[in-house]
Amino acid sequence: MKAHTMEEKRKNAKAVIYCRVSSSAQVKKGDGLGSQETRCREFARHKGFGVETVFHDEGASGGIIDRPGMQSMLTFLKRQKKQEYFVIIDDISRLARGIDAHIQLRTSIGAAGGTLVSPSIEFGEDSDSILVENLLASVSQHQRQKNAEQTKNRMQARVRNGYWPFSPVVGYRYDSVPGHVGRMLVPDEPVASVVKEALESYASGRFDSQSEVKRFLERSAHFPKNKDGEVVYQRVDDLLNRVLYAGYLDVPKWGLSLHPAKHEPLISYETYQAIQKRMRGQAKAPARKDLTQDFPLRGFVTCGACGHPMTACWSTGTGGKYPYYHCHSKGCIDYRKSIRKEKMEEEFEKLLLQMRPSRNLFFVASTMFQELWTQRQAMAQQDGVSLKSEIRQIERKVDQYLDRIIATEQTSVITAYENQINKLEEQKVALTEKVNNCGRPLQPFDETFRTAMTFLANPQKLWSSDRIEDKRAVLRMVFAEKLPYRRNEGFRTAQTSLPFTLLQGLEGGQYDVARPERLELPTLGSEDRCSIH
Repeated sequence: MKAHTMEEKRKNAKAVIYCRVSSSAQVKKGDGLGSQETRCREFARHKGFGVETVFHDEGASGGIIDRPGMQSMLTFLKRQKKQEYFVIIDDISRLARGIDAHIQLRTSIGAAGGTLVSPSIEFGEDSDSILVENLLASVSQHQRQKNAEQTKNRMQARVRNGYWPFSPVVGYRYDSVPGHVGRMLVPDEPVASVVKEALESYASGRFDSQSEVKRFLERSAHFPKNKDGEVVYQRVDDLLNRVLYAGYLDVPKWGLSLHPAKHEPLISYETYQAIQKRMRGQAKAPARKDLTQDFPLRGFVTCGACGHPMTACWSTGTGGKYPYYHCHSKGCIDYRKSIRKEKMEEEFEKLLLQMRPSRNLFFVASTMFQELWTQRQAMAQQDGVSLKSEIRQIERKVDQYLDRIIATEQTSVITAYENQINKLEEQKVALTEKVNNCGRPLQPFDETFRTAMTFLANPQKLWSSDRIEDKRAVLRMVFAEKLPYRRNEGFRTAQTSLPFTLLQGLEGGQYDVARPERLELPTLGSEDRCSIH
């Protein structure tokens, strides 16, 4: 009679179902949430349980306890008063994949008023049942640890084969590529082009600071931003420091540094090195968007009276606000004396127009550049031989340091040798890239020639751009020094960059035109050789 009463009690009992998958991929497989729920409902129907609700955890590891679905279920059970609930799980591994986590969750469910049941195992309170339950939990834990170990080993092997096994970085996506096993990184356009322009512009000095890189990315319609429409400085810093964009893998925790990758790089390693040099030499300063955008000459024009950089501001007057440049150096005779923005910038544009070469000189310079390009390309091919010799010397030095590491037991000395090896490996990577590019221009001549000559022919055209980066680029490419400006007198003699100085000298008859074969190119260091721009 007592057994019959208990059976009737179980048939009238209510139940909840708990399902868990550790990854979204499992949702599509046989052990997904849907298949677990179906099996648990069939079990409940067989036992006569009335299923009241179902709790899910998707993407939750079996080794942790604090899961949203589990916590919601425990809260639900605690709120039920004097009502027995059975908690149905498809398999013991769905509850937990660790013996400690299993015991804690089993205890928590019991304390909340739930009784754990499953179509895969008979839970009991006797010693034999508990032993079987703990053994199964231990096996489940072993499987989880083994899976993690195998996944790590596969990822390490993937890295050693030149493939990035982690989440794709911005500018790349995963796709299948003929000739490669598995999915690999491929440029994710149009974001990849935005990243490439940002990196190359910072390396070349077109973007003077990380703040300018940040503004450029924020103005891009394609680059991902946060919910406030901003690109945080940490994202910019990560972007500039990723050697992945140069075609190399760097995973220190697995002992891999500058490992050649199989994916298509967005920039050259030489560009990456230029970025690192600039990063080490410059501090990250927050940008002042209000002044930088409105006053492109601010900070580049100096006071002709005292030599200090001029600043700028909006002044409030009758009828509204008015933009002015002025000297803010105390003791200067022009201290706080305003110069209208329109006046200074109009005079600057006239200065740029004066730098346009004549039509005849432009064609002479075009011919010279084309012949020099051809000559430089031939010399670059010859430099490949000497660069290979430098690579062999570096390899011998690395072998020497490795021998020294084996011979010493002092930690500090070993660390010093390892640092030297890392530096040599970086040099080797850079030289190897140069050897591979020897005689091969980074861009076709027509493209490079057209861009450069268009700028030389009329720098004022780029200045008229609405982008502050373009205006700043004009200042850096046209002028070798900051521009002195004297109130009521205008700009003083400007020190232009070498190309414009040569053009002006030829225009004024200061130089004679020589054929390229009469020109002796300067001796090049390894950092300049084999680079044809």
